[in-house]
Amino acid sequence: ELSSQKKFDEIKKANQAAAKKLVEDQFSSSSEDDDEDAEVKQGKILAKTFTIYTSQTDGDASELERTRQYMNEAFQSGAMTCLICIASVKRNQAVWSCCGCFCIFHLVCIQKWAKDSLFLVSSPLTDDDFGKKDYPWPCPKCRFEYKRSETPSRYYCYCGKVENPVLDPWLVPHSCGQICEREFKPSCGHKCLLLCHPGPCPPCPKMVTTTCHCKKAKPVPRRCSAKEWSCRLPCGRTLLCGQHTCENSCHPGDCQPCPRVSKQRCICGRQTAERLCASPQWQCDQVCGKPLTCGNHTCEQVCHAGPCGDCPRSGKRSCPCEKSKFTLPCTEDVPTCGDSCDKVLECGIHKCSQRCHRGPCEICRQEVEKQCRCGKHTKRMPCHKTYLCETKCTKIRDCQKHQCRRKCCSGNCPPCDQICGRTLGCRNHKCPSGCHRGSCNPCPETVDVKCNCGKTVIKVPCGRERTIKPPKCKQLCGRPPTCHHTTQEKHYCHFGRCPPCRQPCQKTLACGHLCPVPCHDEALVKQTGLHQSAGPWEQPSEPAFIQTALPCPPCEVPIPVECLGQHEVSPLPCHSAKPYSCKRFCGRLLDCQNHTCMKECHQVTKLNSSADGKKAGLECSQCEEECTKPRPSGCPHRCVLPCHPGDCPSCLQMLKIKCHCKLSILYIECLKLTCADLKEKELLISCKNQCPKELPCGHRCKEICHSGSCPLNCSQKVKLRCVCKRLKKEIQCSKLQEGQVSLECDALCKEMKRKAAEIKEAEAKAAIEEEKRRQQAELEAFENRLKGRRKNKRRKDEVEVEQSSWQKYKNLIMLLVFGVAVVMVAW
Repeated sequence: ELSSQKKFDEIKKANQAAAKKLVEDQFSSSSEDDDEDAEVKQGKILAKTFTIYTSQTDGDASELERTRQYMNEAFQSGAMTCLICIASVKRNQAVWSCCGCFCIFHLVCIQKWAKDSLFLVSSPLTDDDFGKKDYPWPCPKCRFEYKRSETPSRYYCYCGKVENPVLDPWLVPHSCGQICEREFKPSCGHKCLLLCHPGPCPPCPKMVTTTCHCKKAKPVPRRCSAKEWSCRLPCGRTLLCGQHTCENSCHPGDCQPCPRVSKQRCICGRQTAERLCASPQWQCDQVCGKPLTCGNHTCEQVCHAGPCGDCPRSGKRSCPCEKSKFTLPCTEDVPTCGDSCDKVLECGIHKCSQRCHRGPCEICRQEVEKQCRCGKHTKRMPCHKTYLCETKCTKIRDCQKHQCRRKCCSGNCPPCDQICGRTLGCRNHKCPSGCHRGSCNPCPETVDVKCNCGKTVIKVPCGRERTIKPPKCKQLCGRPPTCHHTTQEKHYCHFGRCPPCRQPCQKTLACGHLCPVPCHDEALVKQTGLHQSAGPWEQPSEPAFIQTALPCPPCEVPIPVECLGQHEVSPLPCHSAKPYSCKRFCGRLLDCQNHTCMKECHQVTKLNSSADGKKAGLECSQCEEECTKPRPSGCPHRCVLPCHPGDCPSCLQMLKIKCHCKLSILYIECLKLTCADLKEKELLISCKNQCPKELPCGHRCKEICHSGSCPLNCSQKVKLRCVCKRLKKEIQCSKLQEGQVSLECDALCKEMKRKAAEIKEAEAKAAIEEEKRRQQAELEAFENRLKGRRKNKRRKDEVEVEQSSWQKYKNLIMLLVFGVAVVMVAW
């Protein structure tokens, strides 16, 4: 579990680092897209940076071109490149800017560069000399020297005010956004007014009052950067010759030498020549030749001014060994003194053993014990000879690659004399310096990266031309069109093939219309039947898509076309504009004049020109249905004819129909029944027998077979009885139903009813009394049996048992039960 958690934490950290790097790369100055939005944003940032210079001080924007170029490089993809590592400088990376050439480097790269440069300079020094002198290190581009103490250690903005400036997409990369306030160079006492920016500061825009170079004109207000001016009047200052004045127009600095020519004598005065007035003193080539004061010799100096001086052989003179001095006339030479020479020889140790002599001393020939230069061997030999052994030095030179291999080396091995020859970071040139250790100097060459037409050029460090994007050219592409059009669509200069032509094809089709689709002379078509690769290791030999000319598509111009059945008119594409079926029913009236053609929309041949356009033709279907015209009311038969025009014939069939009473079946002609009125129909349907229906009173109807309900006036005789059923009387049924007649009981009937009620009541009382006596006898017998059982149980156990609730109240309960039962029976 611990190992799994550890792996999870490592993967989590790696993912977070990758996400952070992805977010930071989005702010890279070398990865910004060169689109219109970026250009608009860049223009706003530049305008904001130059606002104070152009608006508040009314500065000339043309003087900002050099600074603007540096700022454009800060925004342009790949333009800001570190010459040490040959990599793009991103917005979020710490940088350092040279104050001489204003080139930008990674802070880590320039620190390593300074360290390596100081090490290479101090490596040949001995331990005693190391650290005594503050050796400088140079800028990789302009070789401007910096002291050891000036090695950068922290990341500052361009103006040096803010450490670690915050990344802001609306400011120049690596800028703090504050006013620069750096002093102008050359110093004029004013400070830069732009916002913190890369590159040099623009000329000072302040206004000062100053006069011209010759101080003749009145002081006028001028820009501080252009405060020195000329009034264009003659200078008039006296030249160095002291005779003429300067005739040039008002100029800065000292006047030029006098340009006039005049005849001038040499210093000795023997010769005269025409020379520039600016150099009046000159020497001729003749020896002076004047006799000296001794009278024996002449002056041997070339043309000179002043006296010739004393004879150089007069006065006291020393012998060659300079031990004796003699006073002799200038005509005699100084003799040797005869003493030993004793001058120190070239070896610096021994002295000359010869007598005093003229000329140089001989070489030292004394034999001495000499040690070789490397100090490993000794030998006795003449002092003037140098002893060098044959031992080769095995020390590694300061390049840390090659051995010294010099015979009898003293230990202070000379620098490596081989050429480095390593390929530089640009991959185009080799290092021409002597063999050294550490990284080679960056390639100082620059390469022009051009657009396709060559009119837009940017300079990049050598080696970046393979990775940097070509500049975006605003010139229109001048290539001829590759399709059938005479001119191509306007687009900017680019590399590779031109974009596909999007102009309308406009070729004349076979139907006469022009092809309206975009040009398809160079369409990308996927190849079919390509060789199936055996695996991912096998590279495809042919491209999957090829450019080829496609034929024009079918004409899609809408043409109004009527369907075959003339139901509708629809616009159809020109390539398929022909009569068509609309899929509706034909709908033409058939010959039966009752139905229409149910075929799908089809072509119909007209028999004559005057025929109705809605009448069926030969191609329409024939009506095969039965006649469906409505029959007369009551006729259930169909028309015997097929579907026909006009009225149907009269129906002559017999109808099988029941009579009104539904007992008899009658056969009647359909024509008679349908043509008869209500009375005639009533007679035709009647069977002429008595109606079999029963009246509500229960008697049969006396009428002949009829329709509807039977009459209610029944004339049948019925018997009427009183309530006790003793009296009876015959009356008509209709009167009984109407309730007009009733039969009441007399006095005899009432007396018989009373006597019957009394007999019934006496019988009920006798039965109740008998039931009570039977229940009392059964209760007494049950109690007697229960008492005998209690005595036997008490004798056996001889233990008094407490009676339960049932035993205490069972007699009362039983009595109540039997009483209820008797009452129920009696009831």
